[in-house]
Amino acid sequence: MPLNLEDKRAIVVSVNAAAAEALSAVVADYRGLSVSEMTALRVKARETGVYLKVVRNTLAKRAVEGTEYECLSDALVGPTILAFSQADPGAAARLIKDFAKDHDALEVKALAVGGVAYGAKDIDVLAKLPTRDEALAQLMSVMQAPVAKFVRTLNEVPGKFVRTVAAVKDKKQQEAA
Repeated sequence: MPLNLEDKRAIVVSVNAAAAEALSAVVADYRGLSVSEMTALRVKARETGVYLKVVRNTLAKRAVEGTEYECLSDALVGPTILAFSQADPGAAARLIKDFAKDHDALEVKALAVGGVAYGAKDIDVLAKLPTRDEALAQLMSVMQAPVAKFVRTLNEVPGKFVRTVAAVKDKKQQEAA
């Protein structure tokens, strides 16, 4: 069913709004996926906070104009699905990468972060980025390590003293016996 001009404008506005708020984007070729597989991909995308949209390439190119994902225009060829990470920079890459493991038909074309386009082979780098909670946990462990080491060092002084006194006591008991 052909789209009228108002529908096309609505799609462009919707994708442009998602691109403006996105932290990263992944462009993939979905040729060969069944309807049920696409539905499963959309469900996983909603669960992980990823904006997923199948858009005509001409509309997608217009939608990403003026955003930091304009660099993906060259990758918008053939059947294309756009995935924009809304909350976590690596969410879209993880979603597409994990789904592509089980579905060979889904093929990554390109990805972008911070206005720089990367090839499909770089998806592992983006997918391995920690989530916000993981990054905060790593930061807290790095901040806590010096304090914990200092406390262990302070605790070692009386512990060493107690062990020395116990050794002297054992030695005197052996000499007395």
